[in-house]
Amino acid sequence: MPIETATLIDVHAHVRLEATNGAAGIHGPEHGVDGNGQPWYRVGNYRLSGVRHLNSPFTDPELRLRRMDQAGIDFQVLSASPLNYFHHIDVPSAVSFCRRHNDALAELVARYPDRLGGLAALPMQDPRAATEELERSVGELGLWGAATGTEFAGEPLHSSEFDRLYEAFVRLDVPLFLHPAPAGIDGPPGDPALKRFDLDVIIGFAAQETIAVATLIFGGVLERHPRLDVWISHGGGAAAFTAGRLAQAGMKRPWASQSMKKDGAFEEMLSRLWFDTHLNDDRALALLTQVVGPDRLVFGTNFAGWDQPEDGHHGAVSPALAGNARRLLRKDKTYNGGTP
Repeated sequence: MPIETATLIDVHAHVRLEATNGAAGIHGPEHGVDGNGQPWYRVGNYRLSGVRHLNSPFTDPELRLRRMDQAGIDFQVLSASPLNYFHHIDVPSAVSFCRRHNDALAELVARYPDRLGGLAALPMQDPRAATEELERSVGELGLWGAATGTEFAGEPLHSSEFDRLYEAFVRLDVPLFLHPAPAGIDGPPGDPALKRFDLDVIIGFAAQETIAVATLIFGGVLERHPRLDVWISHGGGAAAFTAGRLAQAGMKRPWASQSMKKDGAFEEMLSRLWFDTHLNDDRALALLTQVVGPDRLVFGTNFAGWDQPEDGHHGAVSPALAGNARRLLRKDKTYNGGTP
């Protein structure tokens, strides 16, 4: 079903592409089967064992479409697996990977235009190269925006070095999707306590998402780029739960800008962001809806991931989320980016 008429649009769905094997040089990615018949997937020094790569919805589009039909998902927007962000490796290898990934993704979604759309991968360790790849991916390949991690080698999200990239998003009229990656894949190892019980994915992702929200707001990114649209995975981590504390910090802490000190300033900026609904809990979704409002929520599943609910999605899905996704992805021509 075309996105223009789809009733359930999943904007949080990752893909791994066979065409990218070895595209990042010594960093991979590569995959195989061990002596016990268990599949493995390697990126840099990180090796994922026991998770099927080939013949899975991540890599086989026909399996993906069948799983989508079972879950009642009409349309899906694909982005790179968090294992494949490569934001901490050398720039030439990152550029090589992103170009090959984006070429292959554009070819994939072109085969299924009524079911799949795509978001570009960007070499965020080099803002100029990231801008050039965004322009190529949108202008030449027809991708619908870009998806990146939240932490990169070099500059933070609010650095002025990224202003040229954010300006390109606005000029091209496409959104940016921010999604964390596990620490230590190709960058710093992170907090060792998060290595227990998969907490780097369970809690670490939520921490990265919350930090990204605070950084975009306190760092002035949304003020400098009022028509920039950014959406954050997993409901923005703990942003809704900590919104009151963050707002107080914006009014009272010495580093806060004057614009943040007025009553309601943080909440106003928070409502500028978009959030997917992949929260696994109706109570969390109710809080997020209460804090940011229903107009900035889009449906997401982490499709085929470990935390996708058994029936494909968690609970009833509001029909309004499809309309929100169309606005975010510029498939609703009445929307012009930025403030609703």
